[in-house]
Amino acid sequence: MGNRNFLDYIFVTLKGIAMGAADVVPGVSGGTIAFISGIYEELITAINNINLGLLKTWKTEGFKSVWTVVNGNFLLALFAGIFISLFSLATLVSWLLENEPVLLWSFFFGLVLASVFFVGKEIKRWNLGIIFSLLMGALIAYYITTLPPNENIESLPFLFLSGALAVCAMILPGISGAFILVLLGSYKTVLDAVHEKDFTVIAVVGFGAIFGLLSFAGLLKWMFTHYKNITLAILTGFILGSLNKIWPWKRVIETKVFGDKTVIIDTNTSPFNYNGDPQILYAIIAAFIGFSLIFILERTASKK
Repeated sequence: MGNRNFLDYIFVTLKGIAMGAADVVPGVSGGTIAFISGIYEELITAINNINLGLLKTWKTEGFKSVWTVVNGNFLLALFAGIFISLFSLATLVSWLLENEPVLLWSFFFGLVLASVFFVGKEIKRWNLGIIFSLLMGALIAYYITTLPPNENIESLPFLFLSGALAVCAMILPGISGAFILVLLGSYKTVLDAVHEKDFTVIAVVGFGAIFGLLSFAGLLKWMFTHYKNITLAILTGFILGSLNKIWPWKRVIETKVFGDKTVIIDTNTSPFNYNGDPQILYAIIAAFIGFSLIFILERTASKK
């Protein structure tokens, strides 16, 4: 926290860019990136400070106080990064998903695997309850990754709920918001709404997201304050369980078409049974780069 200079905010923006890039890949969560880059609790606190009481602060103390309370510079720098990423890196990531899926998934697999160690070592005290929480988190995340995607659902209350759940997943390390939308069957509806500028749907999902973000950040903040080790264990479990979704070698079982959006239902397979070039050596290199990146990020963060 404390006083940041301009260069520090540039770094926050870069972390936002990394979060945006991760959120584009269904299965990788921006929350994981926020955690690794050391801004997770600050982000939760900043979001948690956004409430109706701010209007009173604005009336009595002016806008500057409100900006300080919500850590405005930090949020602005971070969300600027996320938006830059969604409009630039997203194209690259989508291209890689299409053309070099094994290498992209391998990179993220290494990245997320290292995050398990990284978040896990924040747990200061181990006991049966902590181990149980970690296993529960892992099982829940694993179960979520095995669910089949739903058909398209267009009722507005459901879309509100989808927005709320997707944004909660986005803040949680391990589970991605895009993936939750695919599971709930709202991914295509939301994408179409953006393309066709259907402002009703966009607004409903948006309000759902804001509602989810504010209520969920409060819960997370409370858990971090009162049950930090258990919370960290559950989050570590979530990240561990989500590895199932990003295993690089997949075999397609069936393809579902939702309008012009194709969702492929696949299962993990060994690189030796993979249809196509398994690129084992390159995949290992990509995973190693992803894995090392976490520790390089941690080194630079702890130097500061």
